[in-house]
Amino acid sequence: MKPLVYKKGKRVRHQPPVRQKLHITKGDTVQLISGEEKGKRGTVLRVQPKTGRVVVQGMNLVKRHRRATPQTEAGIVTMEAPIHHSKVMLIDPKSGEPTRIRRRKDMDGTVERIAVKSDQPIPRNR
Repeated sequence: MKPLVYKKGKRVRHQPPVRQKLHITKGDTVQLISGEEKGKRGTVLRVQPKTGRVVVQGMNLVKRHRRATPQTEAGIVTMEAPIHHSKVMLIDPKSGEPTRIRRRKDMDGTVERIAVKSDQPIPRNR
């Protein structure tokens, strides 16, 4: 019979999240393409490139219980929760319909977003 030998396990190192290149920026008008609020439109409030999520105004509302602080009082606060960027589509500026986008480099080297349906450039709201 073999003697029981305890071996030290390998140390697991977690990799930092990879920053994703998103097709949506803050201030864009988007439409939800799946989920409970499918078809609704809203404005992007925040973009989280590390997690690949966006916060859309008035969508995916959740309630949070807040503790009282010297500046605010306690209560239940309704706020928007992040949604994965693949669940929203950008609105075409010409037709007003949701569209996919592609990227094109201008002569001066800047990258602009182009609506696939209408070939119209979509300006970045910065």
